[in-house]
Amino acid sequence: MAVFIEVKDLTLEFDGVKVLKNINLTINEGEVLGILGKSGSGKTVLMHVLRGVEEYESISGQVIYHISRCEKCGQVQPPSKAGQECSDCDGEILQPLDVDFASIALHDAKRRDITRRIAIMLQRTFALYGDDPVITNVVNSLTEIGMNNELAVERAVELIEQVELSHRMMHIARDLSGGEKQRVVLARQLVRNPMLLIADEPTGTLDPRTADVVHEVIAKAVKDYSMTMIITSHWSEVIEDLADKAIILEDGAIVSEGSPSEMAEKFMQRVCTIEKKCDVVVGEPLIKVENLVKKYISVSRGVIYAVNDVSFDVMEGEIFGLAGTSGAGKTTTSEVLMGIVQPTSGEVQVRVGEEWVDMKKPGPECRGRAVKYMGILHQEYGLYNHRTIIDNLTESIGIDLPYELAVRKAVKTLVSTGFAEEKAKSILSKMSDEISEGERHRVALAQILMKEPNIVIMDEPTGTMDPITKKEVTKSILEAREKMGDTFVIVSHDMDFLEEICDRVALMRFGKVVAVGEPETVLSQLTEKERMEAAAEP
Repeated sequence: MAVFIEVKDLTLEFDGVKVLKNINLTINEGEVLGILGKSGSGKTVLMHVLRGVEEYESISGQVIYHISRCEKCGQVQPPSKAGQECSDCDGEILQPLDVDFASIALHDAKRRDITRRIAIMLQRTFALYGDDPVITNVVNSLTEIGMNNELAVERAVELIEQVELSHRMMHIARDLSGGEKQRVVLARQLVRNPMLLIADEPTGTLDPRTADVVHEVIAKAVKDYSMTMIITSHWSEVIEDLADKAIILEDGAIVSEGSPSEMAEKFMQRVCTIEKKCDVVVGEPLIKVENLVKKYISVSRGVIYAVNDVSFDVMEGEIFGLAGTSGAGKTTTSEVLMGIVQPTSGEVQVRVGEEWVDMKKPGPECRGRAVKYMGILHQEYGLYNHRTIIDNLTESIGIDLPYELAVRKAVKTLVSTGFAEEKAKSILSKMSDEISEGERHRVALAQILMKEPNIVIMDEPTGTMDPITKKEVTKSILEAREKMGDTFVIVSHDMDFLEEICDRVALMRFGKVVAVGEPETVLSQLTEKERMEAAAEP
């Protein structure tokens, strides 16, 4: 196979910090390269450099595209096409050409011609016309490149069939699932007849079952279009299944290169090991729940017991889990604990200092007194995208401190969630979309901890996270408990996560607590059906 892309001694700096360090890489035509790395390792930055639509001030080295190009019309083809006739110009021969993205001007015609043949799929970024049907989204992409409407509709149908979405052709784009949206994005990108597909965590936020479908569609498209592909993922099995070769990125540098299976094995060995201390000392009860009932009245279903006669307690300094499948009652129970939902009957008490507060009674001397020492991190947490990290940790959440004190407190809090001190200082001036998904989750936890709670309630903190980000979240919770002494109540259907992180777990089933105790013992009572249902939940 001909060499398509050569990266030589590539180094990139942002604000004096090296984010890519002496990268050397060769990608052959038609090859699939997998890039493995933790959050913040430099994967996404490398992908953006290879994409070639941004200009960088502090860049050195070379990013060379070996292509064949028609000098008359600018048509670009992979290097193996050199010497063949241009399909758009009679008699014109495609000439071999080398273009260095690290040195050529951003608006140079040669660079622009290459970037037009590069397709990209990004994590969480769907870039669709949300109010239009699927077929309109694809037709729009075709008309944007000059195809007339009649031909565009016919071609759009073909593309939608290729990504196995013909059964959603007339559905409104915003109503699709995440996996379906990614397939529409791929169909829109295939309009370009790309010679390179850059897929940056294309299924990072999807559940495993949906991700498998998207991976199959991507693999088929790569084969059908004879594309070269570069794909990043935290999921080592994705790289094993799709890539021809793989690299491991760590702190902006390539630390290993080889076969996908070898690199996947090495990568999983490099993942941070979780050291859950067995000698953690927990205190006296901090939360008491006795005979808790929450019922709703439904016209069609009558009386529904979301929570039915539930009793348990949570000790000070403990990581306590509420486990169960969807509809078990765990989220309603956590909302009662926070004072968001008023119980029908039963007792919920939270200790503040030496005094017990009745969470059923509103007012500043009752529920209000306890709630100010409680924090909740929702599954769909959100940072303020147009504010810096330091603003997210202070002004945006109502904390008004002198700047020097705010920075000191923010750094200390970020360190408690697992950041190294230098890393914590370096991200304070960044926007939330400039840091990785795992880092954003730790900043969101730091937001809660900045308010100095005694109790932190986390609702599905791992969601559809990849294994690496999940490990980082686990480590951040354990470190926050160790350094801050907080008590955590974790609501989750992720049984492996609960078993790894919790001191005790309460298993809920049909609104009742059926067991409380050691995670391994309690979770062993799950049926095979419950485990399958829990694994399928997003």
